[in-house]
Amino acid sequence: MSKVKITDEFWKAEQELVRTEVIPYQWDALNDNVKDAAPSYCMRNFRIAGEVNKKRKEAGYKEIKYPIPRDKWEFLPGNSENDTFHGFVFQDTDVYKWLEAVGYSLMNHPDPELEATADRAIDIIESAQLDNGYLDTLYAINDKDLIFTDLRDKHELYCFGHLCEGAIAYYRATGKRKILDVTIRFADFIYSWFVEGGIKGYPGHEIAEMALAKLYKETGNKKYLELARYFVDHRGEQPYYFDVERAVPLGERNKEQLGEVVFYDREEKTLRYHYNQAHLPVRKQKEAVGHAVRGVYLYSGMADIAAMSGDESLKKACEELFDNIADKKLYITGGIGSSQAGEAFTAAYDLPNDMAYNESCAAIGLIFFAYRMLNMDVNVKYADVMERALYNCVLAGMAKDGKSFFYVNPLEVNPKRIHGDERMGFVKPVRQKWFGCACCPPNIARLISSLGDYIISEDKDTVYTHLLIASDIDLGDEKGSLHINAELTRDGRVEFDVKHRKDFKLAVRIPYWGRSFKVIRNGNPVEKNELDIKAGYMYFDISSDEKIVIDYEIKPVIVGCSPLVQENTGKAAVMRGPFVYCLEEVDNGENLHLLKLSDNPELTYENGVITANGMRVNTQADSDMEGGRDTENGGDGLYRDNLYNEYKPETYKPVKLTFVPYYSWANRGENEMTVYVRV
Repeated sequence: MSKVKITDEFWKAEQELVRTEVIPYQWDALNDNVKDAAPSYCMRNFRIAGEVNKKRKEAGYKEIKYPIPRDKWEFLPGNSENDTFHGFVFQDTDVYKWLEAVGYSLMNHPDPELEATADRAIDIIESAQLDNGYLDTLYAINDKDLIFTDLRDKHELYCFGHLCEGAIAYYRATGKRKILDVTIRFADFIYSWFVEGGIKGYPGHEIAEMALAKLYKETGNKKYLELARYFVDHRGEQPYYFDVERAVPLGERNKEQLGEVVFYDREEKTLRYHYNQAHLPVRKQKEAVGHAVRGVYLYSGMADIAAMSGDESLKKACEELFDNIADKKLYITGGIGSSQAGEAFTAAYDLPNDMAYNESCAAIGLIFFAYRMLNMDVNVKYADVMERALYNCVLAGMAKDGKSFFYVNPLEVNPKRIHGDERMGFVKPVRQKWFGCACCPPNIARLISSLGDYIISEDKDTVYTHLLIASDIDLGDEKGSLHINAELTRDGRVEFDVKHRKDFKLAVRIPYWGRSFKVIRNGNPVEKNELDIKAGYMYFDISSDEKIVIDYEIKPVIVGCSPLVQENTGKAAVMRGPFVYCLEEVDNGENLHLLKLSDNPELTYENGVITANGMRVNTQADSDMEGGRDTENGGDGLYRDNLYNEYKPETYKPVKLTFVPYYSWANRGENEMTVYVRV
C-alpha cells in the first residue's frame, strides 16, 4: 500500500471522508459518546479489564468471578453486574478494526493528532492483557479460568484475528511496536495452548487463519503459519471439537481434559455445524454454507495458506467455493448471505430482494477472498467480483456524510411494509447511527482506507492492474513507476503512463462491463487481434517509457439475471460501468413495483443519474371512476376493481424513470427503493 497513492477524485474523497469524519465519529461511538446511538461498551470494557489487571498485582487481591454462560452472546446492564463485561462477546474487535482503519489512513495521510489518539487507545488495550499474553476483555473481566472453553460461540480467536490485523496495519504505518508486541504475546500463547497443548480446536468465527498468515508474513516466524494451518486442518474433523468441548461440564473443564478426545455421544448421523463451516474438513467443502462473513473469512485464510505453502488441494477447494458463490449465490450488487436467519448463505439462486440480508461485512470479506484468489491465479473473474462488491454493496453501507451506516443491504425496500411487519425488522429504510453489534462501520472504514492494496499486484516480471482507479504507483528500481488516470464516474477512458527503469510486463484487466474497448499505444491504435490476452487481462511488454490508453465503452445497460432466480422473473436491473443503479420513490413516486421499462427505454446518463422511458401501471385511482366506484351507466356503486377481479391485461401511462447509483440510496430521507424493475 505504501507504493500506491490514490488520486482518483471519487475514491480520494471517500478516503478523506473516512479520515476526517468516519474515524473520529467511530472513536466517539466506541467511547459511548454519540447521542441517541446504541452504546458500544467497547473501550469501557478495556478500561475495566485494565483496572482488574492492576488489582491482580496487588498483595492479597482475591479474584472475583462472574458467570459466562454457554449460549449467551450479549451481556447487557439488565442481565449483568455493573462492573462486568458488557456488549456482544466479540465487542473487542470494534476497536481493533478502528485501529486498522487508522493505520491505513495514516499511510495515506499523516495525522499527528489521530496518531496520538490511537496511541492512547493502544495503552488502554495493553493494560487489559494478562501476564501470560491472553487478551479478551470478556474473560479478563469475568473469569480468566474459563478461557478457550467455548470456542464455538465466544469469539476469542476472532477477537485475536482483528487485533492482529489492526496491529500490523498500525505498525506498518508508524513503526511503533507496542500493539504488535501485544499481538505477538497473544499469538505465542495461542500456539502454546493449541499446537503444543495438542488441543485440536479451531475458531467458531473465523478470521484468525488469515490474520496469522499475515503475522507470519510480517514477522517471518513460521509458527504463525503453522498455527493457521493447524486451525484449518482440524476444522470439520469428527468427532467435532465443538461436541468435545461441550462434553465437559463448565465447572470441571481444563486444558488437560479438552486435550483428550472426549466424544460427545450423539446418535445423530447427519452432518452439523454448517453455520460455522465446520461440517466437513475444508478440503471436502464445495458449497458455501452457513454464516456468510465467517465463510469468506475462512476461505480467505485457506487461500493465504494455499498460496504460502503451495497446497494445491487447499487451492482447489478455494476455487470450487469461489465459483459456487459467484455463479449461484451472488447478488448483482456484490452482496452475499441472503438470509437473515443465521446471516447465511442459502440454496443456489435463492436471492430475494426485499428480504436480502447482504451484511456489509460479508461483501468486505468477499473482497478479501477474491483478492487472495486473484493473487494465486490472475483471472478476471476474481477481479470482477471484487469490483462489483466494492462499488455497490460496500459503498452503500455508509452514508454520504460518514455518520450513519447500513448493516443489511437489501435490493428492494418499502418502508410501509417494514414498519408493519416485524419479520422485516432487520431491514432498515435509513442508515443507523451505530449498532450494538457494530462490526460493519469500522470494517467499511478499514477497507476504504486500505484500497491501495487492491489496485495492483505484482510478481517478479509483471505488474497487474486490477481496479481502474486513478493513482500514482512506485514500482521501485526493478520496474519504474506507473500513473493511472481514470474516473469511472465520468467515462471509460483509462490512461497508463509508464516510466521505465527495467523491462517488465503490464497486465490490464478487461472488466465485465468493458468488453468493448479500443487501445491506443504511444499514439498508435492497436487492433484486438494484435493483443496478448489471457484470462481476461491484456499484456503489454514494457521496454521504454510508454503511454497506453484504453477506452472502455461505458454506457447505461439493462442487465438480466438467470431465470432460475425466481424473484426476478420478468425484471431487469440498470448498470453503468461497475455501478448498479436503482429507483427511489423521491424521484419516481410511490409503488415502484408498478413501474416498467418501456420497449424503447433510451437510457441516458448525465451527472451521475440515468433516465429512461418507462410506464406506470394504471390502477383504479387512475381511472375515471369517481372514488374508485362505478357510478356511471346505472352502476350500483360497488367496487369493480379491488383486491381480486376478473383478469384483464394491464394498461399503462408513459413516465420518465430516474435511476441513481445504488450506493447513494437513502441519503434523501426514508423512501421506497428497488434495484430490479419490470421489463
